[in-house]
Amino acid sequence: MAADADRRWLTLALGLIGVFMAGEVVVGLLARSLALLSDAAHMLTDAGAIVLALVAMRLAARPPKGGYTFGLKRAEILSAQANGLTMIILGGWLGFEAIRRLMHPPEVAGGLVLVTALAGIVVNLAAAWAMSRANRSSLNVEGAFQHILNDLFAFIATAAAGLVMVLTGFTRADPIATLVVVVLMFKAGIGLIRASGRIFLEAAPTGIDPPALGARLAAVSGVVEVHDLHVWEITSGEPALSAHVLVTAGRDCHAVRAAIETMLRQEYRITHSTLQVDHAGTGPTVFTGREASLDGPHCEDSHGVSYRSPAAS
Repeated sequence: MAADADRRWLTLALGLIGVFMAGEVVVGLLARSLALLSDAAHMLTDAGAIVLALVAMRLAARPPKGGYTFGLKRAEILSAQANGLTMIILGGWLGFEAIRRLMHPPEVAGGLVLVTALAGIVVNLAAAWAMSRANRSSLNVEGAFQHILNDLFAFIATAAAGLVMVLTGFTRADPIATLVVVVLMFKAGIGLIRASGRIFLEAAPTGIDPPALGARLAAVSGVVEVHDLHVWEITSGEPALSAHVLVTAGRDCHAVRAAIETMLRQEYRITHSTLQVDHAGTGPTVFTGREASLDGPHCEDSHGVSYRSPAAS
């Protein structure tokens, strides 16, 4: 199964990062290098991100049960948001410490920094390769991958700082490299929080414009009007849609619904849709004593914009 393969690749990356991180902490303390310690701290968040991703994948695989009618699919989005928050919090602390060291630079063993950073580049390249083999359309996996990728850039910056210190003795290169890492962490963290926040707020998936989608639905043959249109993501890569569709009197509602579902699947890759289809000019069933009749408007308080068919305008 694809999920099992993803778990294997993530576990491999976790093993590579965990072993190297332990050694880097020791070397960072010996070299008195903030850049190395910041890289090690970043690797700790990498490991945590992968563990969160693995746990979230197991939770998301559980079938719907009880009150959780979608299962626990959004556990992956919680994981992605946690990854983004840890990046920003850790980046804030490292930025503060880097500025302090810029004002009062300590002695740093540039040779140790350079050698360790070069080894870190190799390890992170291997971990990034393993992560890239997993399904990155999942925001959960993408969040863990961004951690690894940022760490790779961080090691490149640290290696450059180590080389500068070896050649010139300019120890402020160490906190400068740390500030480069901080900028990368903030950029990735904010991106993850924004993407996961859109899913929690049930915004339209990236790449789908609801007004254009509503107009396209209204243009389907036999449709008079579309309202109560909602399009969102259950979790990353799983878009869903619901709408109330009014069909021309006398047309086959089931045929129109099937045509809409085909269009959604082929043009928007939306395979999970819930459509309420009624004939135009007939309202909901109103009960008066023992008699029932179709009367009144379809929706007294429809949500959002109503989209009319060009032919009906």
